[in-house]
Amino acid sequence: MPQNFEIDNVDLQILDILMKNAKKPYTEVAKQVFVSGGTVHVRMRKMEEAGIVTGTTLELDNTKLGYDITAFIGIFLAKSALYDDVINQLKAIPEITNVHYTTGNYSMFAKINCKDTQHLKDLLHDKIQRVDGITRTETMISLEESINRPIPVTHADK
Repeated sequence: MPQNFEIDNVDLQILDILMKNAKKPYTEVAKQVFVSGGTVHVRMRKMEEAGIVTGTTLELDNTKLGYDITAFIGIFLAKSALYDDVINQLKAIPEITNVHYTTGNYSMFAKINCKDTQHLKDLLHDKIQRVDGITRTETMISLEESINRPIPVTHADK
C-alpha cells in the first residue's frame, strides 16, 4: 500500500460504524454509508494494508470471568535505559493487559486485572516488584470504569 494513502469521509464513516460493532456485516455498513458491500470490503482491506486497521478485538466482562479487581500500577525504573528489558519481563505476566511508557512521576504505567486482593498482592510482591530494573511501584485500584470508548473518527477534527 502506498505511504500516501489517505482516508476519506466514507472510510471514516465505515470505521465509526465498525468501532461501535465490529461484527456488523459489511452489507449493513454499506447501506448506512450508501455504498456497495464490495466497496466496504475493499476499503477495509486497503485500511488494513495501510496499517490504519490493525485487527479486531472481543470485549469481555472480566468480572464474569472471576477477575473482580482492575488496578493501575505506576512503575519506577532504576534508569530509563532499562525500559526494553523491563517491558520484556512484564510481557510474561498475563494479568498485565496494558503498559505505557510515560513522562511524569512514573517511568511506566500498567493496567492489571486480578481475581481478588490476595491475587493483587501476589502479583505485586512475587512478580512485578521482582522484575530487574523496577525500583518501586505505586498501585491504584479502580472502583469503576465509567468510560471506555474509541475516539470517534468522524468527529476527530471538530
